[in-house]
Amino acid sequence: MTDPGAPAAASPDAPPTRVSYLVFRLERRIRACLDDALARHGVTTTEYMALSELRLRDAPSSADLARIAFVTPQAMNLVIRDLEQRGLIRRDPHPGGGRALRARLTPKGLSTVRRCDHSLDAIEAVMFAEIDHQARTALAETLTLCARALRPDTRP
Repeated sequence: MTDPGAPAAASPDAPPTRVSYLVFRLERRIRACLDDALARHGVTTTEYMALSELRLRDAPSSADLARIAFVTPQAMNLVIRDLEQRGLIRRDPHPGGGRALRARLTPKGLSTVRRCDHSLDAIEAVMFAEIDHQARTALAETLTLCARALRPDTRP
């Protein structure tokens, strides 16, 4: 029996499979697994990304979070509002004044993101089951270089 997700055998003169296509397919599969796993925690993937970034960064703006999560600032404002209403984050006035609010994780938010992390760990354990540590490290470094090369501020 063949794997329905495996590519069909290519003819000898066919061009090689594009790496960007493989990365896209992998991203879609990861996203489907992640969406399903996070739903069990009552969190969307975009919410998880925002919570994760709030854990890593010192109170980024909603616009920063939107860029990181690849959503519009308006969509991120809705995500932030919902996370605040659920008690997962709190927003404080920016020390520089103005209307800007800085979001921070609450203890409940930190607990939630940690539970979600365990779900992502399980997905990655399956994904990397046949890949040794050295190859995994090389893959992470290579993907980081690729992403950095395509940042909007570095493109010609």
